[in-house]
Amino acid sequence: MLLKPIKNEADYDKALSRVDELMELNPKLETRESDELEVLVMLIEKYEEQEWAISEPDPIEAIKVRMEQMHLKQKDLIPYIGNKSKVSEVLNRKIGLSLTMITNIAIGLHLPLESLIQLPQKSVA
Repeated sequence: MLLKPIKNEADYDKALSRVDELMELNPKLETRESDELEVLVMLIEKYEEQEWAISEPDPIEAIKVRMEQMHLKQKDLIPYIGNKSKVSEVLNRKIGLSLTMITNIAIGLHLPLESLIQLPQKSVA
């Protein structure tokens, strides 16, 4: 098979079919078939990362989901965020989460820090 970048679903399906064929052959290491299999798997993984990337969770949505799970109201977040108006501003995205808020929410609501910290998105050039 001529190895080339996977650019669409048709290429992806062809690559998957070829991987199946090569897997059935069970090639020995360091053979042409095993090398082809290894490269195809890398191409498939790269295509899957690009096409079906899982976006980072939104911190406010993570908090709202946890609130639902724990049957919490906005007033229940006061110990973690501050006063009632500050809770409202955070949940309505008028102000961002401070480091103290993130730490308090992570501990109090048992949320991973990673779900509360959102790094700036890299622009794809």
